[in-house]
Amino acid sequence: MTKTLFMFDPKNWEIITATFPSAIWETIYATFISTFFALLIGIPLGVILVVGDKDGIMPLPSWLMKILNVIINLLRSVPFLILMVVVMPLTRLIVGTVVGTVAAMVPLVIASFPYVARVTEGSLREVDVNSIEMARSMGATPFQIITKVLIPESVPSLISNITITLTNVLSYTAMAGALGGGGLGKVAISYGYNRYIYSIMIYAVILLVILVQVIQTVGTRLAIKSDKRLKGNL
Repeated sequence: MTKTLFMFDPKNWEIITATFPSAIWETIYATFISTFFALLIGIPLGVILVVGDKDGIMPLPSWLMKILNVIINLLRSVPFLILMVVVMPLTRLIVGTVVGTVAAMVPLVIASFPYVARVTEGSLREVDVNSIEMARSMGATPFQIITKVLIPESVPSLISNITITLTNVLSYTAMAGALGGGGLGKVAISYGYNRYIYSIMIYAVILLVILVQVIQTVGTRLAIKSDKRLKGNL
């Protein structure tokens, strides 16, 4: 049984050449575009969660902060496949369909931006309080503290967290294939599960693992290069 799973069948070569190139592109496209929009929404939210706190540099009304926290926690707690079904009306409203790679991006963004908000919050809270107080004593405005202290000082951590976000979104794209989301997940479900061509499913999984390794390696190197503390020790 194990041999038949990993043995290459020439009959499947036509399926591989016909589906894998476009599936790989759809997976990469959906992953990076969805992550981009998740960052556009999530990073500002993460900043608000830090600076708008009662002890932050620009406190916001407590009721507003509570609403933001509840929304973020609620969206993070919903399993992705269930979220895809729940937001189908919104997906149809935005892109006109609930099937395909573009349609899958709507739930991908909704599932990802709360995570981005939380990891951004964590990265910003790691910034040394003394740096913030020093900027305050020099007369820096809240906006200057955010752009010149908080974000620059947390870049290495942000890059690491963005890398994790990319790998999470990549795994979500595979799950989206179960509901017609396109990409390698769809190939694995359509051929590996529905048609019992298990070798195709295994090849799709191997490609997903390779993509994760590439993203993680590049992200880790960028985080290390951007870390001022490491540069100072070199």
